Amino acid sequence: MEKLTLAQADTIIDQTFAKGAELGFKPLTVAVLDDGGNLVAFKKQDNSSVLRFEIARGKAFGAIGMGTSSRNLAKVAEERPSFMAALVGASGGKVVPVPGGLLVKTSGGDIIGSIGISGDNSDNDETAGKAGIEAAGLTTD
Repeated sequence: MEKLTLAQADTIIDQTFAKGAELGFKPLTVAVLDDGGNLVAFKKQDNSSVLRFEIARGKAFGAIGMGTSSRNLAKVAEERPSFMAALVGASGGKVVPVPGGLLVKTSGGDIIGSIGISGDNSDNDETAGKAGIEAAGLTTD
């Protein structure tokens, strides 16, 4: 099975930043995790606020941990708040169920990692992240 490489993670981050700049987004922070939830790469743009790393990593961690985007986890949080509270607790507070966490998949659909983006509103975070993933020749949901 294919593994997420550092070169791919760097491309994802750089192209996420490029899309954010193109669209005039606020400074972004991006965390890229492998399929085991380990941090592969992280960067924050100048003037991105202090807690953005924790938020970005938490979005990515929830996505890879549950095998779905953090947008879907946000829906679960609305529909089943007790389950989400238990999930956040079981993860030691690492899961952030807010849009902006995306699975990273091969063209064949295998999950090889996740990314979390934080800095602008959640929809914009997601838009930039999708562009980053696609620029690396990978896919997402």
